[in-house]
Amino acid sequence: MTFGQFLLVAVVALPALGAVAVVATPADRAARLVGTVTAGLTLLAALPLALGDRGWFAWSAGTPAVRPWHQLDLPWVPGLELRFHLGVDGISYPLVVLTALLTLLCCAYSLHRVPAGGSGRALVALLLVIEVGILGTFLALDLVLFFLFFEVVLLPMYAVIAGWGGDDRRRAARKFVLYTLFGSVLLLVGVYVVVAAAGTADIVALTGGAGLSRNTQLFAFTLLALAFAVKSPLWPLHSWLPDAHTQAPTVGSVVLAGVLLKMGTYGLIRVAIGVAPEGARWAAPVLGTLAVAAILVGALVCLAQTELKRLIAYSSVGHMGFVLLGVATLTSTGIQAALIGNVAHGVITGLLFFLAGAVKDRTHTGVLAELSGLRETAPRLAGLLGFAAIASLGLPGLAGFWGEAFAVIAAVEVGGPLWTTLGVLAAVGGALTAAYFLRLLRQVTHGRPSPPVGRLAPTLAGGELTAWTPLVLLALAIGLAPALVLGVAEAPVNALVEVLP
Repeated sequence: MTFGQFLLVAVVALPALGAVAVVATPADRAARLVGTVTAGLTLLAALPLALGDRGWFAWSAGTPAVRPWHQLDLPWVPGLELRFHLGVDGISYPLVVLTALLTLLCCAYSLHRVPAGGSGRALVALLLVIEVGILGTFLALDLVLFFLFFEVVLLPMYAVIAGWGGDDRRRAARKFVLYTLFGSVLLLVGVYVVVAAAGTADIVALTGGAGLSRNTQLFAFTLLALAFAVKSPLWPLHSWLPDAHTQAPTVGSVVLAGVLLKMGTYGLIRVAIGVAPEGARWAAPVLGTLAVAAILVGALVCLAQTELKRLIAYSSVGHMGFVLLGVATLTSTGIQAALIGNVAHGVITGLLFFLAGAVKDRTHTGVLAELSGLRETAPRLAGLLGFAAIASLGLPGLAGFWGEAFAVIAAVEVGGPLWTTLGVLAAVGGALTAAYFLRLLRQVTHGRPSPPVGRLAPTLAGGELTAWTPLVLLALAIGLAPALVLGVAEAPVNALVEVLP
């Protein structure tokens, strides 16, 4: 086994073993500490995946479109010709690191605060199980294995929302499960159609639509795109998201927005487009139209929101719309915009939900009208909220700018009346995004302190700063040096675009 293969196994195995160790540790705080250490080791195992003989610094463009830096391919169920096939490249690597980082920050945050409703030990164990599913999804290069890892996340996330969420948590958790189960059925049928028609589940071999007729690709892409649209979620299949975010505990919202939503958009790029490129080309105008509708509807709904976490949740609908718009162009510029938009959204919205949780924990309300004057009583918290908001609205120099700007540029570059119109409307949606985030800051940070805000203690806990600081630094670093994401993704994205019809 090579060093890269060892790292692939370690990235998936460490959080699984850590979850078992957390459950086996009787003391609650000690168990949370074990979980945090395990999450840290997982991040340390994920970071070097970009190095080595087949890593980032030795990358050369070429076909097939999936050319992993490192891969592990072992027999799994020989009778069904299924294999345990893991691999990492420039498309999956940034999301693997983001997942490991956010899980570490959530586990570390649990050392500072455990939401009411259950033990911290159980919460951290569930976070590690969710990490296994998400990391496995980003690393799987076998369709059946991809589906299994994709589904691992479902029940643990349900338990996090239902066990540690708000007053209406059980209804929100049930809604989350029902919607995602619907997406799971579509994904299962789509995987079956592809495997039955091609005779293989290997994503590397299937990339470019090898072995699939045009009609099969159209049918498979429709099933897969709908399944991933539910998970992302993309308008109009998004209605589970605001309820889940509003009711979930802080760490649940961070994981949900930061990385779980990325499973859908990653699957759209890696599986749906890669396996059924003719279907992607056929559906591209519809995807682009739905993407712009998501941007505009999300922004307009945010302008009418009166609750803090719900506003941030609906903003994700708009941000995922920009990601989908980039993907729908089927160009190198658009897909790279989608990839950096994914990472930027995970960093910035993760930070926003951490800050929203801190505000709600201190004031016991999320109603915007009851949160005025934050800068007068807690200026550092207000300053961090302002930073996260302007990063999310796409200010140049911060991470949120690149994905949105280049998704619009990619749409205009495609040309024609439809795509030019979509690019212009998306730009209008970007302006509306600025409007609702500036409205949020005016309502929450300015004015006379409301009674709940007036009772705030101005200090920030060390555990909070530990969880927030890496996200602030990443938002700056990606904004100033987008090559941190785009540099690793350029070659595999170009190779993927080359196999498109």
